[in-house]
Amino acid sequence: MNIPFNSKLPNVKTTIFTVIGKLATGYDAINLSQGFPNFNTSKELIDLVNISMLKGNNQYAPMPGIYSLREAISQKIENLYGVTYNPETEITITAGATQAIFTAIAACIKKDDEVIILKPAYDCYEPAIELFGGKPVTIQLDPDGFKIDWQKVKGLISAKTKMIIINTPHNPSGRVLSYNDMKQLEELLKNTNILLLSDEVYEHIIFDGEKHQTAALFPVLAERAFITFSFGKTFHNTGWKLGYCIAPAELTQEFRKVHQYNVFSVNHPMQVALTNYIKSPQNYLELSSFYQEKRDLFLSLVKESRFKFTPSKGTYFQLLNFELITDEYDYDFAVRLIKEKKIASIPVSEFNINKYDSKVLRFCFAKTDDTLKRAADILCEI
Repeated sequence: MNIPFNSKLPNVKTTIFTVIGKLATGYDAINLSQGFPNFNTSKELIDLVNISMLKGNNQYAPMPGIYSLREAISQKIENLYGVTYNPETEITITAGATQAIFTAIAACIKKDDEVIILKPAYDCYEPAIELFGGKPVTIQLDPDGFKIDWQKVKGLISAKTKMIIINTPHNPSGRVLSYNDMKQLEELLKNTNILLLSDEVYEHIIFDGEKHQTAALFPVLAERAFITFSFGKTFHNTGWKLGYCIAPAELTQEFRKVHQYNVFSVNHPMQVALTNYIKSPQNYLELSSFYQEKRDLFLSLVKESRFKFTPSKGTYFQLLNFELITDEYDYDFAVRLIKEKKIASIPVSEFNINKYDSKVLRFCFAKTDDTLKRAADILCEI
């Protein structure tokens, strides 16, 4: 190309998910890398989508989403957490949680604004911040437990701090923020103008009796928070790319200014289907026990391997530490496992500051039991 062009994201490469996914396909590896189930979504939900299509819901949905779905979400939030979000002014249906996250950042972040990110962090946060001239300010969590030192977070806050991003349950570590974590964050943010972006896509995948501490439960947080959710993560259909964002009316107004010129609206027949489907709480309340069985199966199968682990507390990811196996860089080890052992995972260094290598790989256990057993057989041979 002879036309001079200055990239707005000069340091952004192809995502690790695309790189590993391509390798996994090329080497016919068992793919426990990217976070998607390899089993079907509910037949009932698929039938509801089909019925919706046959009834003619095939044109543009309203920009913020169909009202009946927003109303059902509002009722769901009230039933679960005892807080109320107005379906007309505070809930927006999005093309997945990633679009919701991007839109919230686009609506708020200007040149030189600082955004605090806790690393390891999902890889969509930083490019969006940089695209709009903002500056990611990162803090590396200790891989031994991934606990947050809130005093260190406080030390990063400056006059330029516009937003903090949190993720609970946390991808990739599987850690769940506690009530005490949220209260400390609330203490940090009170009497400030700092916004909060709370990524809560795994809200229904929490184990061992832990409770999801949504930002919506904490008044100081809720008044400044964009909170994002994913239907795809909840209902085993990540390819549908449907999610939603809840926020106070003033923030939602700004959010929708970007949303309407980005995607405008999202899949209409699926919105109609989900309206009916989420009215039955068992369709999402049984998710934790479903995935805990898979976590427990996977860990029972790899317990005799040379990998070390602390059981995940949420999400459908499990970290495995390989420091007793090799001193290779995690990316190199992950690639070698694909090529030589036919099993794919994600090297966690890709989510860390300066690609810090803590000798852990992320494995997705949202797979059939047979897939998990075949994967575990390979891991136990290493």
